[in-house]
Amino acid sequence: MSRAELWTLGAAELARLTRAGDITATEAVASAFGRMDAVNPDLNAVVVDTRADAMARAALLDTLPASDRGSLHGVPVTIKINVDQKGEATSNGILAFKDLIAPADAPVVENLLRAGAVVIGRTNTPEFSFRADTDNPLFGRTHNPWGRHISAGGSSGGGGAAVMAGIGALAHGNDIGGSLRFPASANGAVTVKPGLGRVPAWNPSQRSERGLLAQMMSVQGLMCRTADDLAHAMPSLIAPDPRDPFHAPVPWHGAALGVPIKVAFTRNPHGYDLHPEVETALLAARDALMDAGYVVEEVEPPNMFEIGRNGYRALMGEIASLLKPDIDTYGSDTIKAMFNTYFQEFEPITGDDLLRMMAKRSHYARAWALFQQDYPLVLMPFLPHPFFAPDRDTEGVEGAHDVLGCAVYSYGMNFLGLPAGCLPTHLAHMPKGPQPINVQIAAPRWREDLAVAAMQSIESRIPPVAKTLWSHMDSHSSQTNR
Repeated sequence: MSRAELWTLGAAELARLTRAGDITATEAVASAFGRMDAVNPDLNAVVVDTRADAMARAALLDTLPASDRGSLHGVPVTIKINVDQKGEATSNGILAFKDLIAPADAPVVENLLRAGAVVIGRTNTPEFSFRADTDNPLFGRTHNPWGRHISAGGSSGGGGAAVMAGIGALAHGNDIGGSLRFPASANGAVTVKPGLGRVPAWNPSQRSERGLLAQMMSVQGLMCRTADDLAHAMPSLIAPDPRDPFHAPVPWHGAALGVPIKVAFTRNPHGYDLHPEVETALLAARDALMDAGYVVEEVEPPNMFEIGRNGYRALMGEIASLLKPDIDTYGSDTIKAMFNTYFQEFEPITGDDLLRMMAKRSHYARAWALFQQDYPLVLMPFLPHPFFAPDRDTEGVEGAHDVLGCAVYSYGMNFLGLPAGCLPTHLAHMPKGPQPINVQIAAPRWREDLAVAAMQSIESRIPPVAKTLWSHMDSHSSQTNR
């Protein structure tokens, strides 16, 4: 492999080579920038290029002795523009915040740097990071590397498009209702939404604390091209940070479970039509887990539709009180109209009813904790249909219903505070081109490692889609240039 092709390697392999001295951090980072220069102009995934700082950091890392090289030594990573990176604007896709310069790194950035990663750029997000699609007045639209007929997802759409296109081996993102898993599903990436308190979080630039539901539902994480990379990289994110007083310093690997591990399997679309391509993806994941020695039983987990809908309605109630004034002041007409639609699709729970629903969250979480005593893992759809087209969420209540209304398996996991892995298990050949289909695997509290291990088992039987995507991109590029 030439040095120019190092961008094709995943985080685990790159780190192995840089730590051993077989390649330099400078070579790894330079290759990532070469790929960025080749594909980012068409994708608009990375909207802030941090090349000068990245190359200087890579050169410094190359001087470190082997004993001082971290688990992500020289691995290129992107950071979402809604998280603080010292000296860079935390714009969150909002024109009025384009000069909000971070005074220090957020814990997730600091932990990545401590492990030896190199930040090569900052990735796009929708305004306020509150859409399942990625477009904003400040930087414009991020496109999906599979084609412009598919949204890049959101809100971590820039990161999902970047990592799958080969711009960095890791992409940071965050998730309050699906913002890691939507772009992972759109682009064919692999992620795990960590559980509550798993990854320390805080923005030094923030002017007020977030609402309680936002604190309970929002988490920081990574998108990768393989579950092996996720297993390698995620432990570096959970290092304690006193700026997050509710972070729980629990080791990445929990106690071994008795084997075989039981998996509950559901394909219940909760009133929607389950698309045949999604069912194919679910059955492929089920069969792969069974082949790997898991016991998979088709059984319904508790209250998923109720949990998801009530959780998101509660979040909308908090947003209506705490965030809507900023949306009205700083948001575009598009995002204002979208929130009005959200409030129709998810009627906000307010006042005493909001307090009662926040209390009922414990009832829901207890039901799942008891269920997962018998079935530690739960295999489920992420969405009941293949990923949607750009701007589908702007098409009134019908569009919002099609994008978010059906996604109870997504935001339900946030309300419960449980880990949820997401990976592609089928490549659908749709009328407008190939499209990855992701499924979701929930795990017990503090057991992200179980979800990631299950995804590794699936991947050993169903190859990841990145190489297929790169061939598709090369073919599309050659046809466009004829």
